[in-house]
Amino acid sequence: MQMLNPHCGICRDARGVVRLTICRAGPLNILGSEAIRAVRDGLQTLATDREIRALILAGESEKSMIGGADIKEMARLSQKSAERFITGLRDLCEAVRTFPAPTIARLPGWCLGGGLEVAAACDFRVAANDAKFGMPEVRVGIPSVIHAALLPRLIGFARTRWLVMTAENIDAATALSWGLVDVVAGEAGLDAAVDGLVEALLKCGPEALRTQKLLLRQWEELPLNEAIDASVGAFGRSFLTDEPMRLMQAFIDRKR
Repeated sequence: MQMLNPHCGICRDARGVVRLTICRAGPLNILGSEAIRAVRDGLQTLATDREIRALILAGESEKSMIGGADIKEMARLSQKSAERFITGLRDLCEAVRTFPAPTIARLPGWCLGGGLEVAAACDFRVAANDAKFGMPEVRVGIPSVIHAALLPRLIGFARTRWLVMTAENIDAATALSWGLVDVVAGEAGLDAAVDGLVEALLKCGPEALRTQKLLLRQWEELPLNEAIDASVGAFGRSFLTDEPMRLMQAFIDRKR
């Protein structure tokens, strides 16, 4: 594993798939300010690499991808330092959400609070069958904020309200039925489930996937008519590369 910095290691395979492992953050991968900055910096470095076909976000242990934000650090915050802390976590989540290539959260064990916000910022979430999910912030005197705002888009307001106002955890089966995760791993294991998703992505045009991801972000934010109009230009620009010609011709040849 190549270390980009003390908290951010990467492994890259011949397919252009990168696994970013969050390191040295304890057995549950609890993120304090230093680790938050380091992982954000690692993501921003990788974002410039157009050879990356997919990015898998993982934790160093099988207990969690990210267990949450560091309560010991947060317990010492004032109003101003609290805003600095949460801005750093916001910037990390945004680095995930805006990463140009598809991102996959690999979710063993616990996924709580800030960890669930990072997972929500990924394009896809693949969970172990014993994974647990929750937003416990109100139990320690703070609201769920920043990228918890993505949750109503994923699971609706009623289920988001239940998570952020009861602080109760849900299991992987419930998360799947709610639409919070996309896949729950079977007996073959979490890595096999992640690789199954990766294989599906690798069958697609890499430039088309990057464009599609950008369009999806625009569709979240733009009024419907503007979102439709933005799509026209994106479709035209896809023909500035040879990807449509190559892949369409390969499709036609297979049908002969």
